[in-house]
Amino acid sequence: MVKKTLGYILAIIGIVGLVASIVPQIKTALAIPDIGDTNLMIASILLVAVGIFLALKMGGGKKVLEVPIYHGKNIVGYRRTK
Repeated sequence: MVKKTLGYILAIIGIVGLVASIVPQIKTALAIPDIGDTNLMIASILLVAVGIFLALKMGGGKKVLEVPIYHGKNIVGYRRTK
């Protein structure tokens, strides 16, 4: 859950940085230091990519599936799997 939230936060920061690299008024309003538009855009794209990766790939929790235990044709219980 924490990785998913961190991923969303990084993606939002990256999107804000990407917009700030395109629109100079936003860059001055957010008081982002003058590191160059190209460098800011590359760093923002990396932040968005890492944020999306964390949110989508590592954000899922454990899924416990229950499979039936058969004795002949009758179901006698359920077993949890990882």
